[in-house]
Amino acid sequence: MTGSVTVRVPAKVNVQLAVGGARADGFHDLANVFLAVGLYDEVTVTPADTLRVTCEGPDADQVPLDRTNLAARAAEKLAARYGRRADVHIHIAKDIPVAGGMAGGSADGAGALVACDALWGTGASRDELLEICAELGSDVPFSLVGGAALGTGRGEQLRVLPVGGSFHWVFAVADGGLSTPAVYGEFDRLHAGVAVPEPVASEGLLEALASGDVSALAGAVSNDLQGAALSLRPSLASTLAAGVEGGALAAIVSGSGPTTAFLVPDGESAGKVAAGLVASGTCRAARVAVGPVAGAVVL
Repeated sequence: MTGSVTVRVPAKVNVQLAVGGARADGFHDLANVFLAVGLYDEVTVTPADTLRVTCEGPDADQVPLDRTNLAARAAEKLAARYGRRADVHIHIAKDIPVAGGMAGGSADGAGALVACDALWGTGASRDELLEICAELGSDVPFSLVGGAALGTGRGEQLRVLPVGGSFHWVFAVADGGLSTPAVYGEFDRLHAGVAVPEPVASEGLLEALASGDVSALAGAVSNDLQGAALSLRPSLASTLAAGVEGGALAAIVSGSGPTTAFLVPDGESAGKVAAGLVASGTCRAARVAVGPVAGAVVL
C-alpha cells in the first residue's frame, strides 16, 4: 500500500427540507430534497503510522482535527469492518463553507470513506459504503451519491431523483457558523405544543426538478428550519432580502444555515446577484455554483 488517494466531494443545497416533530430518539423525520452543487472539498488519504487529520482552506481553523471529525470516524469504521488499523493521514482541502448548512463535514466523511476504500483495496460494495455513511450522519449518504435525491427517515434513506437540466445558485457565506443541533432545538421550541405534520415531499417541486423548470422550482423551494435559523441569527433576513432585491428568483436558508442560497436564472444572473450580495454588506462572501453534480469521485 503506497501512494495516496484523493476524492472530490460536493456541497449540497436542500431545495426542500420538510421537518416532522421530534422522535423518541431525538431525531426528526424528514422529507429532504437534496441537490449536489459544484463547491467541493478534496480529501486525500496517505498511509501513515497512526490516524491523523489536517486541513487547509477557508475557515480551516474551525474544523476539528481529532477523532470527532467525520473523516476520521469514516476511516475507523471502514477499518474496523475489515479487521485493520486506520493508520492514514487524512488531509482535507476545504472549499465548502464550514458549519454553513451545506454538509461540508458530511462530505468529508463520505470522501474519506471512498478514499480509504480505494487506498486499502477493501472492495466494499456501494450498499456497504452507504450503510457506513448512514452510521456517520444523516447527510453523509447523499454526499456519496450526489446528483439529486429525496432523503426520508432522518434523511439517510435515499431515492435518486431525475433532474431535467442544470440550476444556477449563489450562496452567501455568513460570519460564523450555526450548530445543527441548536437549530433543531430552536425548531422544537418554536413548535412546542403544536401538532407538526408528517413531512412530505412536494410533488410540484419534484416535477420542477424533473423538467428543469427554474421558475417552477423557485416557486416551490422551502425549508422548515428557516424560521429557527432566523430566530437564532436574525441578520440572515437582511441577506435573504438583498439577494431577492439583486435579482434572485428564490431565496432560502441552506439546511440549518447560516449559509443562504439563491436560485437564479442563469450564469450571468449568478454573477450579478453575487456581486450585489457582497456590495450589500450582509454577508462575508458570495459563491456561485451549478447543480446537480456527481457525488464523491476518486480523482
